[in-house]
Amino acid sequence: MLIYDALRKDHDEVKELLARLIELEETQTASPQRTKLIEQIVETLIPHARAEEAVLYNSLRMLKDSKDDAMHAYREHMEAEALLRVLQVQDKANMAWKTTARKLQSSLEHHIQEEENHLFMVAQGLFTDEEAEAMTDEFNDMKMEVSEKGFMGTTLDMITNLMPPAMSDALRSNNNRHVQ
Repeated sequence: MLIYDALRKDHDEVKELLARLIELEETQTASPQRTKLIEQIVETLIPHARAEEAVLYNSLRMLKDSKDDAMHAYREHMEAEALLRVLQVQDKANMAWKTTARKLQSSLEHHIQEEENHLFMVAQGLFTDEEAEAMTDEFNDMKMEVSEKGFMGTTLDMITNLMPPAMSDALRSNNNRHVQ
């Protein structure tokens, strides 16, 4: 499977979860269904984003012709994650949440559309199918690693992903030695 297909699969899952969340009625009291959907969005979106950044975006960032596209995609990930974190707080505090959920949905739909219609085309012009298949394996492995981390761990991963590759590789290598 090529990386693009794996990413599309995750995109479809996140869009479905967000659509189900938006369909819920906004209530003033806690809703276990709403909380569960938000948790599912976090558990799907954050590992996807960190792995996508580390594997695809960092590969694109290394090439002059695609660096700006990769950095634009990073910024959109940060915006979406900020909205997601606000949504989590609003849910726990029984605050009005639907406007934030709609903003998150709109932000992600925009990002996904740009990514699937532009960034994937750029990547397909730069990487062979063999490279795209190898990225899929790395992406799936990275998603599993990220899934096991908490909020701070995934935030540190975002920062690490933005570092120059030599620094991020060294940091990851050092962290892996401490974990073992």
